[in-house]
Amino acid sequence: MTQTRPRGLDGRQAQQLLSKAKAHRSVAERVGSFSKLLLGCPYEANPLGSSPETPEIFTASLTGFDCVTYVETVLALSLAASPDEFADWLRRIRYEDGRVEWARRNHYMTGWIRSNARIGVVRRVAAGIRATSKERLLDAVPGLRPTRTRFSCVPKREMRRLERHFKTGDLIFFASTRAHLDVFHCGILIREGDRFRIRHAACSRQSVVEQDLSDFLGANRMAGVLVVRPAGKTEKTGEGRP
Repeated sequence: MTQTRPRGLDGRQAQQLLSKAKAHRSVAERVGSFSKLLLGCPYEANPLGSSPETPEIFTASLTGFDCVTYVETVLALSLAASPDEFADWLRRIRYEDGRVEWARRNHYMTGWIRSNARIGVVRRVAAGIRATSKERLLDAVPGLRPTRTRFSCVPKREMRRLERHFKTGDLIFFASTRAHLDVFHCGILIREGDRFRIRHAACSRQSVVEQDLSDFLGANRMAGVLVVRPAGKTEKTGEGRP
């Protein structure tokens, strides 16, 4: 396993977090545990920095997040047994083929999902509910070559039917209504009986928060949702007002 320590990673803090989840065996349980441990951390805009003109630096923080780095960090912690494993998983989750380059970062979340499904980290939640197909020319990231993509999402009006298939630890992505963007926000689902909550790094609240999923859905316009489930460890050969 390649052990590349990211800039900003506090190894002692990572070990303390990992120790707190030792009793949890399944990845879903660990996602639930780590996502809770990081509640209250401050929201940080553009935490990875960098640009097409500057060298990409592999960066990690356990103290501040945007919505994507929060999900990536929780998922990587959930797959790891040590700080070095955490760093390795984070690199593989964040970058296509694990190569630390700005152009290979999974900037668009439909690409993030495909990349992480390919290495066996996540899988789509298939619920037998008719999804809506979307085609977008993605050019919302300055400096990144525009790319055409097609993806499917479940309309918000079908959420009540889809929710029956959710489990704690599932990752939810909210499809944008904008013509040149696929996903505008993401978070982690937590099941409480028949109710669901979402843990996410919220710009509007400037911190990592937990709120009722129904409240988030009611407050934001979206084209639909995509849901994936952490699939466990693998052999290694990603508008509204969130």
